[in-house]
Amino acid sequence: MSETTSAVTPPDTVIADASAGAAVSTESAEAQRVGARNRLVIGVLLISTFVVILNETIMSVAIPHLMADLGVDASAAQWLTTAFLLTMAVVIPITGFLLQRFTTRAVFITAMSLFGAGTLIAAIAPGFEVLLVARVVQASGTAIMIPLLFTTVLTLVPEQTRGRVMGNISIVISVAPAIGPTISGLILSVLDWRWMFILVLPIALVALLVGALRIPNVTEPRATPLDVVSVILSAIGFGGLVYGLSNLGTVAGGIAAPAGWAPLAIGAVGLVLFVLRQLALQKRDVALLDLRTFTSKTFALSIGMIMISMVALFGTIILLPIYTQNVLRLDALTTGLMLLPGGLIMGLLAPFVGRSYDKHGPTVLVVPGSIVVSAVLWGMTMLGRDTPFWWVVVAHVALSIGLALLFTPLFTAGLAALKPEMYSHGSAVVGTVQQLAGAAGIALFVTVMTAGTTARMANGADEVSATAGGIHTAFLYGAIISLVAIPIAFFIRKPAATAGAPMGAGH
Repeated sequence: MSETTSAVTPPDTVIADASAGAAVSTESAEAQRVGARNRLVIGVLLISTFVVILNETIMSVAIPHLMADLGVDASAAQWLTTAFLLTMAVVIPITGFLLQRFTTRAVFITAMSLFGAGTLIAAIAPGFEVLLVARVVQASGTAIMIPLLFTTVLTLVPEQTRGRVMGNISIVISVAPAIGPTISGLILSVLDWRWMFILVLPIALVALLVGALRIPNVTEPRATPLDVVSVILSAIGFGGLVYGLSNLGTVAGGIAAPAGWAPLAIGAVGLVLFVLRQLALQKRDVALLDLRTFTSKTFALSIGMIMISMVALFGTIILLPIYTQNVLRLDALTTGLMLLPGGLIMGLLAPFVGRSYDKHGPTVLVVPGSIVVSAVLWGMTMLGRDTPFWWVVVAHVALSIGLALLFTPLFTAGLAALKPEMYSHGSAVVGTVQQLAGAAGIALFVTVMTAGTTARMANGADEVSATAGGIHTAFLYGAIISLVAIPIAFFIRKPAATAGAPMGAGH
């Protein structure tokens, strides 16, 4: 009798088990719901950011068309790209404040509304001046989207799977500007330049609508004062440097001329004053851009390698089209298609690199990546007037593979090394450094190439041979700089788990 009784489960135990099972089931359902929501949020942000960054380099191939259609010279037309970079450099440092002061949804709607408005104005612009204003409005939205994407991912994604998601961000950050010239070349081969904006506008509007309806607020806004003096110094410092670097290659006399060194000097002074003010303000936690992010060794080293990588990426993007069109005598469409395989391979590799980071950490990726990038840049010093076209394609693909091994682990390890309250500031630093390094890469490669070409023509070389020699010298400078990244790569480590767990629900 006692055995029978002991074998019977008491009713209250059955009820307790059922309640526990129901609780587990409820938690599982909630976890699935939150996971689906997070995937949607990140997906919308990735698509939106890809579209806005694509416009950073989409104008480069269109310059001759715009000059003919709008009746402007090359120096004026180049401002359509320079103004975009300049606006990005001025606005990005302010995003650390925006992401703390306002909700995620509000920041997203603002960013995509600005980009959409700028795209619409560009599509219907009656003249150059209006088109230039449109590019500034576009860039204002683009500048906000990049830090917003980084901050949201760091907030939502668990540390053990961040590498995979950061791999997707690497596609956006590196592939979008790489394939911008290809896409614009394809469009311009069959359509008017306005279609570069008309085709983008519906995608931007759909992303804005979906984001406005579905993106939750994943951070808690707090009352953060805006230091107007910091904003002014930021505009003078970062704006002066980007303008000076972007303009350096087109100024007669280069950096020796007042028009060459003056913007850089003003920018440098502004940057020093900006840094000093942030160091004072961050003691009260009211800095516009908190520089305590650099107290993290991993973050600081990652930023250094990101700068070198961006110099290589943007310098190569600007120099290879000049080489293929002015030395190899290829047309713009062929040049654009030449850059496509590298961009696609970089995008295809990014998710695999992200998964490898999650399993093995950054060192096994960034060490070979830095070596490959340096080796390719050294190889590009051998480009000449008789180099086969296929060799250029292979070199660009190899460079893209090396950069793919670098971007994901550097973004992930660098930002993950920060405390959660520093995510927005770290994201703003990454975005700002990208713009400065991109402008520096373009300025360095173009300035050195121009000086080398001019010197050779003065010694009696024909234009094609002189241009090939100038390009050789430019890649030589880039190759030397790339050597700095190799020893740094050995010190990039995967950060230990931080106390700030990703937020599973919106606030």
